[in-house]
Amino acid sequence: MFGIFRTDPNAERHRGLTFILVDLRTPGVTVRPIPQLDGETGFAEIFFDDARVSTMNTLGEVNQGWRVAMATAGFERGVSLRSPARFTQTAARLVDLYRRRGHDVRTRAEVTAAWMDAEAYRLHTYMTVSRLLDGTSVIGAEASLNKIFWSEMDLKMHQTALRLLGHQALLQTAAPDAVDHAGWLDGYLFSLSGPIYAGTNEIQRNVIADQVLRLPRPRHGSG
Repeated sequence: MFGIFRTDPNAERHRGLTFILVDLRTPGVTVRPIPQLDGETGFAEIFFDDARVSTMNTLGEVNQGWRVAMATAGFERGVSLRSPARFTQTAARLVDLYRRRGHDVRTRAEVTAAWMDAEAYRLHTYMTVSRLLDGTSVIGAEASLNKIFWSEMDLKMHQTALRLLGHQALLQTAAPDAVDHAGWLDGYLFSLSGPIYAGTNEIQRNVIADQVLRLPRPRHGSG
């Protein structure tokens, strides 16, 4: 794991922090899984009891941890958090589901849009990585645009799938036609967290307004 530790006690806010990697096998580090409603342990709480970590594990420069953290968040939102294959495969499954169960024009339009959005995301990711590799671009505040796009796309695809399945979306994979609805409900529940993790979409819209569009900040107070 990594931690952002204050290494300059006289600095304020996000200054004076250092980004340090921590081996979870370090003596004094205890990891306790947190079971979810479905029994899975997707989260954990971590305790440090007199744990000591070598400063050789520092990533970046001392007191520049915030810069490293923001670069990490940019990649999480803009490139590496979701590979293109995850969404193109979901879109392909949705197309197959529609061919078996779809019938109305509205759903057909939503499925078509899902496939196009997944392809757009794939091409955008390849373009971003290509520019990073040739040194013509860096990950900046525009990553917030990408984060909103893929998180809302993922949610819409699963909502469309559940509507196609109707009440059968609640069935488990043991049902006779499990090929249709296997995994869609779990995928939907996970997609609900997309607009929250990696920075909530509300925060991302503030970042876009401030750092991408350069909109004026609102004035507080009366008059």
